[in-house]
Amino acid sequence: MRIIIAGAGDVGFHLAKLLSYEGYGITVIDKDSEKLRYASNHLDVQTLQGNSTSYSVLNKARVSKADLLISVTSSEETNLTTCILGKKLGAAKTVARVSNSEYLLQQEELQLAELGIDELISPELLAAAEIKRLLKESAFTDYHEFDKGKLSLVGVKINSSSPLVNKTVQETAHLNPNFSFIPVAMLRNNNTIIPRSDTYFRVHDHAYFIAQSKGIDEVLEVANKKRVDIRNVMIFGGTPVGFHAARLLSRKYRVKLFETDRDRCIQLTETLPDTLIINADGRDLEVLEDENLGEMDAFIAVTRNSETNIISSLVAKNNSVKKSIALVENIDYIHLSQNIGVDTLINKKLIAANSIFKLLRKGDVLSLASIHGADVEVLEFEVHENSSVCGKALKNCGFPKASIVGGVIRRDTGVIVTGDFVFEDRDHVVVLSKPQCIGKVEALFKEK
Repeated sequence: MRIIIAGAGDVGFHLAKLLSYEGYGITVIDKDSEKLRYASNHLDVQTLQGNSTSYSVLNKARVSKADLLISVTSSEETNLTTCILGKKLGAAKTVARVSNSEYLLQQEELQLAELGIDELISPELLAAAEIKRLLKESAFTDYHEFDKGKLSLVGVKINSSSPLVNKTVQETAHLNPNFSFIPVAMLRNNNTIIPRSDTYFRVHDHAYFIAQSKGIDEVLEVANKKRVDIRNVMIFGGTPVGFHAARLLSRKYRVKLFETDRDRCIQLTETLPDTLIINADGRDLEVLEDENLGEMDAFIAVTRNSETNIISSLVAKNNSVKKSIALVENIDYIHLSQNIGVDTLINKKLIAANSIFKLLRKGDVLSLASIHGADVEVLEFEVHENSSVCGKALKNCGFPKASIVGGVIRRDTGVIVTGDFVFEDRDHVVVLSKPQCIGKVEALFKEK
């Protein structure tokens, strides 16, 4: 497969990184020579300097032979134009990054597909949806359901009071007598660990489990965590992410939104009738206390300043707010959530790149989830009767060492599996894998 990525910023670079493990022929286009040099030095990709809306640049990139053209520059107009031109020149499929939500909400009416734009991705909308998802099971730092919760991926921070501390996976097996969950990853000092029986749990680890529905409470118990009932939510920042988050969350929660710009507050008041808009600085502790910060269940900081979001979220945690989420622009900050006290840091560019990555796997993967800050992907595959795993025991399938099978959904029932488990036709299999192994894992489930 030949893929062209227009834009070598954070979204383009991370996407190129994920795709480069697959062995695709990737060309990255950007006007910035420094960004291209960085991409070329760190990834197995070809680079081309120039404007992706240029006929000659697209021709030089051999867009007519491209299976996929992805435009993720910082300019919405550039992305739309690139896809329209690229499609006219022969690109098989196009994806454009946009910030104006109207394009997404009115795709059919605008007939964008007829213009040559096959898919639209909005980092702001995706980030808001991620915030909504993270609040669903707020005791966890990460949460993702497979087949409507028959199996779930959950993340918890291991504190000193947990009975898991300084014990191996094997030594803690007695804490899981019903075998209703299994550890699948640990994030420790910015390193992602695929746990085995002799892997130790350590204080401050972010541990991730695949659990049956009945196993979610058991994970909370062994991690010494308690479920949190979210009712009152405070959002700091009337940015597009803040707007979309308030729009989604106000359907279920009582939401207050702080914004320093008065004109923006007026706009938000007109478009968010179910949200209390407050024209004030969310960094002012006195103002936050006047608005009952201590009674909030969740605090979400989504201003345009990463440091402001982190600090205000820490202030919220120090005032007994149960759940904190901070939006950060610098991808390197994502790993900090393990140590600084904010429950979850999210990056809209990473979320967007992972969402585009999912689009590429539609034919082979039922669903795909990413863990914030961890160098792994969690994928749900369907077994076919001609798949190489069908009829084989897990231990004999040849899964790469940098992957782990978390569980199987068979006939609407989630099962945590051992090495003797034999795969059957139509099983849905949840696998956690480091990016460099995804292609090998995927091959195990493809029909012969």
